[in-house]
Amino acid sequence: MPQHEVKTVKETITEAKAAEDSGETESAVELYEQALQQDKLNEYAYNRLMIIYRKSKDKKKELQIINSAIKAYKEFYASKKRTSKNITEISNKLNKSFGFTDKKGNTLYTPEPISTWQKRKELLEKKKGKTAK
Repeated sequence: MPQHEVKTVKETITEAKAAEDSGETESAVELYEQALQQDKLNEYAYNRLMIIYRKSKDKKKELQIINSAIKAYKEFYASKKRTSKNITEISNKLNKSFGFTDKKGNTLYTPEPISTWQKRKELLEKKKGKTAK
């Protein structure tokens, strides 16, 4: 029985970039999506998919990728917050003293790459709104 060779995320990304560079967009999309199945926090794969959809003027798919990326990173950051109560209290005090929270304790700072993707999402939704009118 032949063994199925498992590619690393890096190998998949390299193959996807080569496909993209040679104009094989559909193949590149599939490979970037494979990379995201292996590593749901692969910022490079998300960014390349966003660019591919932007270039093909597929706003709907670009928005879907942006939303998926933001969700994956928010879940990741939320899981990191689930630490001991003491660490959380110290972090909250530091954030407040540096001005990263409002008076109610809500975070004002959005970590990268979420911040960049949210700006792109807002821009995309504005453009989408203009074309709908």
